[in-house]
Amino acid sequence: MYEVKEIPKIRSRKPDTHKGDYGRVFVLAGSQGMTGAAYMCSMAALRAGAGIVTLGIPESLHGVVASKLTCVMTHPLPETPAKTLSELGRQDILDFSQRFDVVAIGPGLSQYPETRNLVQWLLQNVDRPLVLDADGINALADNPEILGQIKKQIILTPHPGEMARLIGASSTREVQSKRMEVSQMFVRGKKNVTLVLKGHKTIVMDEEKFYINTTGNPGMATAGSGDVLTGMIAALSGQQYTAFEAAQLGVFLHGLAGDLAAQEKGEISLIATDILDSLPRSFMTYRGNAYV
Repeated sequence: MYEVKEIPKIRSRKPDTHKGDYGRVFVLAGSQGMTGAAYMCSMAALRAGAGIVTLGIPESLHGVVASKLTCVMTHPLPETPAKTLSELGRQDILDFSQRFDVVAIGPGLSQYPETRNLVQWLLQNVDRPLVLDADGINALADNPEILGQIKKQIILTPHPGEMARLIGASSTREVQSKRMEVSQMFVRGKKNVTLVLKGHKTIVMDEEKFYINTTGNPGMATAGSGDVLTGMIAALSGQQYTAFEAAQLGVFLHGLAGDLAAQEKGEISLIATDILDSLPRSFMTYRGNAYV
């Protein structure tokens, strides 16, 4: 395994292009009380350059998010009594996902049992590259062997607590004390898996290589920060970066956006929407080589 230090370049856009050239992203996110996660993930995907973003959301929450997401399309889906995604939406989601280049699953989905079952089924049946975060990872932790049935590439973005559940560790401390070793153990033998182990010096790793991130600050330890990252990585994956490149570039630019936001807001007052609002400056700063 070797270390990658060079960050991928942001590609220029050709004059004669259309929205379909920059990736179609389908986001499955949100539940009662957690529509903010769906909002931030979807908006981050747009801000990271995706040409089209559609949010799949429990049907009774559709009006809430549609009123906030002017530039994101919405797709109402069957819901459980707890206002989470229902297994009744299996075939709808599967058929609808064929229109997209990448599917992001997890932010704010909840850990409602029926929704967890839906996620596990989707992981085995969706024939598109996947980005899995938050409650999507928690659902996978119930049956990690499902990773062997993924049809395309998958990028997982756990924080240390989620990583502990994925590997059956006794505590988050066990993960944090040996982050590199845990990451290597997890990706070993998994050719279609890219891992993003979040935290101080976030690790991006696949079976062959790894990258240790240098951007970001403690102010980014705030609710919703990971939802922004998920949307960014999904968008970059849809723009035909490799899974590793999408994860690496997403992590770097996400951290840079946090650093730029902290210059204005300070670390203590930093919130996830500050990171989201700083994405345009992050992309422009890196593309103009003002950072490196």
